[in-house]
Amino acid sequence: MTPKAILFDLDGTLVDTAPDLANATNRLRACHGLPPLPFATIRREVSNGGSALVTLALGLETNEPEHGSARQWLLDAYEQAVATHSRVFSPLDEWLHQWETLKKPWGIVTNKPRRYTEPLLEALTLTPGALLCADDLAVKKPSPEPLWEAARQLGIRPEDCWYVGDHLRDMEAAKAASMHAVAVGYGYIAEQDDYRTWPADTWFADCAELVSALPKPS
Repeated sequence: MTPKAILFDLDGTLVDTAPDLANATNRLRACHGLPPLPFATIRREVSNGGSALVTLALGLETNEPEHGSARQWLLDAYEQAVATHSRVFSPLDEWLHQWETLKKPWGIVTNKPRRYTEPLLEALTLTPGALLCADDLAVKKPSPEPLWEAARQLGIRPEDCWYVGDHLRDMEAAKAASMHAVAVGYGYIAEQDDYRTWPADTWFADCAELVSALPKPS
C-alpha cells in the first residue's frame, strides 16, 4: 500500500538516541565505582527503558529498594544531555527533511515520556504533525490507542498509515490499530530477538532499505 501518513517509533527507529543514553548509564555505573559497559551492550537494552538500563548497569531488579532512586538518577543525568550525540538515522534524515518541507503528514508515537521527548525533538528541529508520548494517554504501546490518536490528529484513517518500529510491541500496536506494520532491523534489538519473526507486514534490514520503500517526497 502507499501510505497517506507515516508514523514512527522514536528511539532506535527514527532517532539514534543510544549514545546519550549509554553515557547516562555509564555515569550511573561510575557513581557506584563500576567500569563502563561496552556501548553495544547498552544499545541492545535502550528500547526497554530506564528500568532495564538500571538493571543492566547495577544488577538491581525493579523490586529492589534502591532501584527507584537509581532510575531517577539515570534519567536526571540523561535529561542534562538529551541530544548531545543523538541524531536522526541516515538516510532517513534526508527523506524526512524533504517530507517535512512539503508539509506531508507524519508523526511519532513513543513510549518515551514527553519530558525527554520534547527537548530532543527541539534540538533536532523535528516538528511532527502528531506526537504521542508515554504519559499522554492512560495506556501506551502495545495498546493501539496512541496510534489511533496520532492518526486522528493527522486527519488520516489508521488503515492509511504506516507505523515503523524496532520492537515487538510496535508491531503489536500497529496490527491492533489496523495500520501497516513495518519492522526495522537496525534499531535497539536484544541479542536473542529476531525482528523477522515479529508480526509485521513488511521488514527492512537497514535504514537505507526502509527509505527506498517510503513514498518519494514530491
